[in-house]
Amino acid sequence: MQRVCFLLKVRADRLAEYRERHAAVWPEMLRALSGSGWRNYSLFLREDGLLVGYLETEDFAAARAAMAATDVNARWQAEMAGFFEALDGERPDEAMRPLTEVFHLD
Repeated sequence: MQRVCFLLKVRADRLAEYRERHAAVWPEMLRALSGSGWRNYSLFLREDGLLVGYLETEDFAAARAAMAATDVNARWQAEMAGFFEALDGERPDEAMRPLTEVFHLD
């Protein structure tokens, strides 16, 4: 199982709305994530907009590709793109750069 952690930056003026959107993620999106192999997926948001994402999956590249192939992901990413800083033309899911794990207790 791969553990994946990534960082993104939510715009300060959109923090409240970002939280609201994630309080009610579309059921179709939740099913697509689960069906694509995303497990134990969590997002943590700091008051300055730093977003920390964590998930577990058998193969992150395959899980990302499976999500990219879904219609619901394209719609979700298009709606969420305006919430982020510094995407440099990428969708939020494309801008996820996994951090290197340097320690794990188990």
